[in-house]
Amino acid sequence: MASLSTDAAGNRTVQFVAGDGRRRSVRLGKVSKRVAEGVKLRVEALNTASVSRLSLDGETAARVAGIGGDLAAKLAAVGLIPARASRTLTEFLAGYVEGRRADGSKPATIVNIRRVADDLCAVLGGRTDLRRITAEDAERFKAHYQRKGLAPATVYRRLKMAKMLFGHAAKLGLIPANPFADVKAKNHNPPDRLHYVTPADARRLCEVAAPAWRTIIALARFGGLRTPSETLSLRWQDVDLAAGRMTVTSPKTEHIEGRAYRVVPVFAALRPYLEEAWELAEPGEVYVVGGKTGAGYRAAARGPNGWVNADLRTTFQKIVRRAGLAAWPRLFHNLRASCETDLMQHHPIHVVTAWIGNTPKIALGYYLIHVPGDAVTF
Repeated sequence: MASLSTDAAGNRTVQFVAGDGRRRSVRLGKVSKRVAEGVKLRVEALNTASVSRLSLDGETAARVAGIGGDLAAKLAAVGLIPARASRTLTEFLAGYVEGRRADGSKPATIVNIRRVADDLCAVLGGRTDLRRITAEDAERFKAHYQRKGLAPATVYRRLKMAKMLFGHAAKLGLIPANPFADVKAKNHNPPDRLHYVTPADARRLCEVAAPAWRTIIALARFGGLRTPSETLSLRWQDVDLAAGRMTVTSPKTEHIEGRAYRVVPVFAALRPYLEEAWELAEPGEVYVVGGKTGAGYRAAARGPNGWVNADLRTTFQKIVRRAGLAAWPRLFHNLRASCETDLMQHHPIHVVTAWIGNTPKIALGYYLIHVPGDAVTF
């Protein structure tokens, strides 16, 4: 026989005497009495079968097969059922990555998942059974990233990815609970990572750059486009200079309903550069950043890692030095952030974020920069 007890906090526990004569406990937490009574009946049936060395009857076997992973782990811990088969960390992560690739996830997304997956295997051990990974291991993994000196925002993103991976394992019933559920990290953009690129400095950059690069810089600084994905994807058919607007396709957010593209004004500061690009474009040119430069970057982006293959940073650093400027952190992000900062001086936040393609929360946390004096007027 088994007994059911409830403590002062409302936590219920089923106790029974196992075949070795020792008292064992199955702690259920705060569940209803009806649920606890049901578990008690199963514990009695399982213990009777174990003590008598008899097979489970069909009804009990069916119920055991259908219980959740959390309860199954508790019953296995007290010897009432065999531990459910799980997977090693490497097996699970490899399967998850292949599944995301088969689902058509973007190459850059796969790269980010694989980076965290490789780190998990290196720190926690690739051959470790998923069920043996604890909250303490999760904290150890967090400490590993902190020791590497990564930016807090990077640590936050990677831990969020780890939490998502183990959440998927829990959903599949491979683990009873997510060990990363309560792992916390700060998500903020340190002030030293923000840099306002003045309109004057942006024009200096354009003056010393080749024509294709003038367009790239202008689209980022005076149009607020993500670079390289949105800048290199922009087609002439989507630019209406007469009407003063352009339709920007967003590879980063195209999987989100309603965010595959956005309509952006051709701001006064951007117009001269687009007009120049139009005048210089070869007949039949499809892309705004065209020619050999644009084609070369787009070809690189069609590699296995997507847009992360399009290495614009190296060339841009040379342009920055040629302009007599010092390189700033997050070169292209801060061009875009500077654009959004300027726009916010003269337009409501919901309008600006619609143009830029982010949200007020993201803009306030990662884009808007304090600028002494007056910003450019759009």
